[in-house]
Amino acid sequence: MNNSKRKEILTRLRDANPHPTTELNFSSPFELLVAVTLSAQATDVGVNKATDRLFPVANTPQAIVDLGLEGLRGYIKTIGLYNSKAQNVYKMCQILMDKHNGEVPESREALEALPGVGRKTANVVLNTAFGWPTIAVDTHIFRVSNRTKLAMGKNVDQVEQKLLKVVPAEFKVDVHHWLILHGRYTCIARKPRCGSCIIEDLCEFKDKTE
Repeated sequence: MNNSKRKEILTRLRDANPHPTTELNFSSPFELLVAVTLSAQATDVGVNKATDRLFPVANTPQAIVDLGLEGLRGYIKTIGLYNSKAQNVYKMCQILMDKHNGEVPESREALEALPGVGRKTANVVLNTAFGWPTIAVDTHIFRVSNRTKLAMGKNVDQVEQKLLKVVPAEFKVDVHHWLILHGRYTCIARKPRCGSCIIEDLCEFKDKTE
């Protein structure tokens, strides 16, 4: 795919959704960090149901430490892998209190040192909470990037690096959300909804649906 076609794709996605954001509910960098940590192998809807109960009670590292591990488990037990996630979030809160004065660090290295936080989670937090031009490649972005040929790669790291290289600076902050939402609602895994796709004529996917 050439650069002019890429720019037109991104322009259309921007025109359709000028101010995209995550579908996870959050009101602070800490709430976002917790929500993204809980979202691994879970839906945003499922995470929101849990955090809508948790955050009014405990939405700071100190409050979750005060809640205790068992108390935290009780709020997130509807989410898959809740036992290990509760342990990670609890330990994360202890580290944030001990090393970062209870604040979420605006540093990739510091974020990735937290329990349960990998590159993808760090990218989401840096992008959505702090406005960094990072691109967290999940299954949706991986699929859309390869299917359209916007940025092809054999794994999420390759796709991330290709996107960072080919996406113009003016689109970098928001492209993460555009591609996730496009993959979640239009370019879905089993049968893409090509007939209602605003970039169908630019997409280079060979097996388009009617």
